[in-house]
Amino acid sequence: MSLPSFAVVDLETSGLSTRRHRVLQLGVVTVESDGTVLDTWSSLVKLRWPLQRVGPTEIHGITRRTLRGAPALDDALDQLGARLDGSIFTAHNAAFDAAFIARASRHRPPDDPLRRGIEPLLCTLQMSRRLDPLRERSHRLADVCDRYGVVLERPHDALGDALATAAVLPHLLDAHGITTVEQLQPFYVRL
Repeated sequence: MSLPSFAVVDLETSGLSTRRHRVLQLGVVTVESDGTVLDTWSSLVKLRWPLQRVGPTEIHGITRRTLRGAPALDDALDQLGARLDGSIFTAHNAAFDAAFIARASRHRPPDDPLRRGIEPLLCTLQMSRRLDPLRERSHRLADVCDRYGVVLERPHDALGDALATAAVLPHLLDAHGITTVEQLQPFYVRL
């Protein structure tokens, strides 16, 4: 079976703990295996409480003020779920992004498109690491982009990181000789 489209996802969060921190921004780029972009989407996410912390603003640039007019989390998750439908969820460090989405959508029914859409999880970080079994290189997104000549225009912006990951994906698929869905199996991760 040939490869379907890939929904390349990135999140910006208020921190690293799924229990204590929240999703601040979502970005999705739907691409074909050759890197052809089919769709792009991003959304900031409104805070639940006005004084809720936004975390490392110096890294992601998101402030409480920028989130004021943003959609509520459930509305943003509805949009995300629609974009995942029929595509393979893909991310650089997929378990991190999917864990935040799973936590945020835990109240949704099991047949909700969003809950169905985060399985399987294709991880470009794992794909990059498997090309370097001795771990002689860095596999941070910025470094992987440099290796493949991909410009990372807006690091730590959900859509910017998703676009960069989507541009790296065809290089990783090619480096591993992946042309079928079955060949993706070793690069799936679990929550």
